[in-house]
Amino acid sequence: MLLTAPAKLNLCLFVGRPRDDGMHEIRSLFEPISLADQLDVTEAPSDQVVCPEVGGENLAAMALEALRERGWDHPPVRVEISKRIPVAGGLGGGSADAAAVLRLADGQVEGIEEAAAELGADVPSQLRPAFSLVGGAGEQVEALPPPSEHAIVLVLDSQGLSTADVYAEADHIGLGREASQLEQLEQRLRDAVAAGASPLDYTQLLVNDLEPAALALRPRIGDSLEALRAAGAARALISGSGPTAFGLFADSVSAEAAASELGPAAIACTPVAP
Repeated sequence: MLLTAPAKLNLCLFVGRPRDDGMHEIRSLFEPISLADQLDVTEAPSDQVVCPEVGGENLAAMALEALRERGWDHPPVRVEISKRIPVAGGLGGGSADAAAVLRLADGQVEGIEEAAAELGADVPSQLRPAFSLVGGAGEQVEALPPPSEHAIVLVLDSQGLSTADVYAEADHIGLGREASQLEQLEQRLRDAVAAGASPLDYTQLLVNDLEPAALALRPRIGDSLEALRAAGAARALISGSGPTAFGLFADSVSAEAAASELGPAAIACTPVAP
């Protein structure tokens, strides 16, 4: 079985102050895109997850363990992951892989959603990749009408950036919105996307509150953002905690042209439908 695990783009990311549990309340628009990892699943003598690009604990392996703990009795499997989503790039690659593994047992065991939330904040939204409004610490996922035409150009960084480090820097420099602001922004986002509008129609709402923190830790991200704007992006910002920068374009043709202009670090992508 060959599974696809699409990257997610944070079209916007509004971040609250730290909660009592240390997590941050967020409001974000998540969009799955055509850049994706591939998971090749075959039967094997014992469960195994193979992904040379990921050192240490792999969320996909943890997802497989979670399925077994919940009683999934499928014969043992080997999951070989072909990484195309940059590790620690702010595109949710590890979470996408974990969600794809959880989908192996969809309808066969209970508690898949709970398992996703336990694995990480980005995993619930990627169980069923779709354009979504995400709240809480990532566990509240509301599917939205698919947006109208647009395309994306990613500018990848050669080195990943730790999400924990970016949030710690955000706390250090005093970033974080009040709960009332997050609620107001949630309503504005819901109103903006209600009729399936393109993100190009509400660029004023496309803000990433973590951008100052990511730029403080990795100043060269600023060069990527400027390059995207110079190449014609209607809006340029970072995805998630970075360091990947992205720009929005009207269509695939203009995105491909911009990516060609920007060089080998740039990739043109499109949204993917559920």
